[in-house]
Amino acid sequence: MNRRKFFRNGTLFTLGTAVLNPFESAATILDQPTEFKGKKAKNIIVLVSDGMSSGTLNMADIHLQRKNGNGSNWLILYRENKVTRALMDMASASSVVTDSAAASSSWGSGFRVKNGALNVGVNGEEYLPIWQKFKKAGKMAGCVTTVPITHATPAGFCAISKSRNSQDDIAESYLNLQFDVMMGGGQKHFDANSRKDKKDLYSAFQSKGYQVVKTRSEMLSTSHDKPILGVFFEDGLPYSIDRENIKDLGNTIPTLAEMTEKAIDRMKSHKNGFVLQVEAGKVDWAAHANDIAGLLYDQVAFDEAVKVAIDFAEKDKETLVVITTDHGNANPGLIYGKNVNDHFDSVQQHKHTNEWILNGFTPQSTVAQIKERIEFANGFALTDDEAKTILSYYSNLQKQDDGLYNYKNLPFKTFAEMQKSRTSVGWISMDHSADYTELAMFGPGSEKLKPFIKNTDLHYFMLEAAEVENKF
Repeated sequence: MNRRKFFRNGTLFTLGTAVLNPFESAATILDQPTEFKGKKAKNIIVLVSDGMSSGTLNMADIHLQRKNGNGSNWLILYRENKVTRALMDMASASSVVTDSAAASSSWGSGFRVKNGALNVGVNGEEYLPIWQKFKKAGKMAGCVTTVPITHATPAGFCAISKSRNSQDDIAESYLNLQFDVMMGGGQKHFDANSRKDKKDLYSAFQSKGYQVVKTRSEMLSTSHDKPILGVFFEDGLPYSIDRENIKDLGNTIPTLAEMTEKAIDRMKSHKNGFVLQVEAGKVDWAAHANDIAGLLYDQVAFDEAVKVAIDFAEKDKETLVVITTDHGNANPGLIYGKNVNDHFDSVQQHKHTNEWILNGFTPQSTVAQIKERIEFANGFALTDDEAKTILSYYSNLQKQDDGLYNYKNLPFKTFAEMQKSRTSVGWISMDHSADYTELAMFGPGSEKLKPFIKNTDLHYFMLEAAEVENKF
C-alpha cells in the first residue's frame, strides 16, 4: 500500500501499524512538491474571494462533497498537499477590522492604509500600486471581478485614490494606466449617460485600441492582439444562482471562470509574462446581506475560477497562483442539530438569492404572494405569521436611486433567521470581521511562504517571486 495515500486518507490498517514511526510518516505527508524550488514566477494570478469567512469556504466544500462527491477545488489542493498554506493578519492602519480598500491596498502598496483609502498612506503619501510596478517591469496586467471593475479590490492593485468611492475617477485613471484586461461590472462609471461629467469612457478606451465588450458572446469573440475592457452590468454582476436561473442573464453575463480563462488566454503568450487579479466580489455582498444562496453559489463560482488558474499553472510551470480572501464577513456556519444534513442539502434546491426574493415585494404584496415567491425560490413554505412579518417591512419603504431596495432596510436579517430553521446556517452579523485569513500558494516561490504573515508581506513576496526589483 502507498503510505502517502494511506496517511492522507486517514485510514487505519490494523493494530500492527503502531510500529510505524508516526513522526516519519507525518514528515512524508507534509513534504511539499519540490519542482518549483528556486524557480522564478514569470506569471502571477491572485484569486480573492472577497469577504470569505472560513465558514464560507467550509460550507462550499461540504456542499460540493454532498452534491457531487468531490469537494471544492480549493480544499482538494489541501487534501492532495499541492499548496503551501498560511494565515494572514489583515488589519488596516485604522482598525483591526479592515475594509476591502485597505486590505487590497496592503497587498497593492506594501503599506497599511486607513479604511476607505486606496494606496494613500496615513499622512497622505501616495504609493505606487503593484500592478503598475509589474507593468513598468514589462509584464501585462489585468483584473477580473464580479463587482464593478472600479471597486475596492481591483482598484487596490491598480489605482491611487483618497477614497474608494471615487469610482468615476478610478475608471478614468484606468484609461491612462493602460492595463491589458479589465472586466467586471460598473457600466455607470464608464457610460456618458450615467457619469456626472458626461464623459464617454467607452469611446475613449476604443480610441486607445481597446476591444470594448458588454456581453458574454462579445467577450468570447475578442482577439488576442488588443487589450480588453469588458463591462457587463450596471453595478455588480448578478449573483451566480440568479444568473443560472434567469435565461437572459446566463446568455449575456460571463462567469468568473470564463472571464479568468479569457484573461489568461489574452496575456499568456506575452514574452515577459503577466499578472492577473481575480475577485469574487459578490461573496462579500452576499455575506453583508446574510444571503445563503448568494454566498454559497458565488463561492462555488469562485472555486471554478480557482480550477482554471490551477489547471493553467500546472501546465505552464512558471505561474505562481495565490488564493486568499481579504477579510471575514458575517462568519456564517452550519449549526448543530439532528436535521443539519438534510437542512443544508435543501440549499441545493434553491433557485434564487434573497436579493431576488425580497426585491420582488412591494407594499401592495399580499401574504399569499409572499409565501408563493419564497416557496418557488427556496422550496419551503413560510407560516402566515412569518409572511406577515416580512410584509411589515415594506409599508413605509422608498426605493433607492439605483432602483433596488437597500438590504439594510429590507428584512434580509429577519428572513435569514427564518431560513436558519430550514437550512441550519447561522450568521453572527452583517459586517466584516477581524479573522486571520486563509492564504494558499501554488507554483514558483510558494515554498517560501511562512505559516503566518502580515498582509503587507504579500506585496514584497510577489515582487520577490517574480524577481522584480522594488525600485519604482
